[in-house]
Amino acid sequence: MKAMKRTRNGCGFAQVVGILLLVNVLVGTIGSAAVPAEAAKPLHIVALGDSLTSGYGLRRQSQSFPAQLQKALKARGHNVVVTNAGVAGDTTADGLQRLGWAVPDGTDAVIVELGANDALRGIEPKVTRANLKKIIAALKQRHIPILLAGMRSPANWGDNYSDHFDAIFPELARANGLIFYPFFLDGVVLDAKLNQKDGMHPTGKGVAKIVKRILPSVEELITRAQSQRAAASKS
Repeated sequence: MKAMKRTRNGCGFAQVVGILLLVNVLVGTIGSAAVPAEAAKPLHIVALGDSLTSGYGLRRQSQSFPAQLQKALKARGHNVVVTNAGVAGDTTADGLQRLGWAVPDGTDAVIVELGANDALRGIEPKVTRANLKKIIAALKQRHIPILLAGMRSPANWGDNYSDHFDAIFPELARANGLIFYPFFLDGVVLDAKLNQKDGMHPTGKGVAKIVKRILPSVEELITRAQSQRAAASKS
């Protein structure tokens, strides 16, 4: 019995297998080339915020808002990278000052979470509004989609202060056509089980709850960013 059977045209079995493998490689290469490189590039989201974003007091950075958000988005099939641009203690003025380097070129979308420290310090709401307005204008000028996370004032400054401060976020979002998440700490604030001992910063579980609640708004942001990227690639 011969070690190798011959095909009718005289090609050996090994040669046929080799040809088939080559065809598969070529088909795979053509298929890969058909997928635009831009589509395979991860969407870059920057979370611009204060200690609530940075992960202040948490044992591991993997428990921070940007890290947990990225994990949740990837679990839902989104090709994203979420950068932690949170700095503990930052006011809206601080966020505005570092905006240029905190949101680098190539950023596809930004989540703005600022204002809590303004309220804690009793900064005039008109100042907070002006700073946020400048941040929004600068990002819009760069054609970067924005998700604005709202914040609420503590009650110790009185109703007049709270009314003016709390109104900043929905009004700016509406005026600028932004995606708006009304209150970043929704479902977590004042819950001792979800906050650290200071009663102000969420635990890892608290952050997980924030991520779960804000996720639909972030997915809306991703849709806008993808549309923006597609439009830019055609121009």
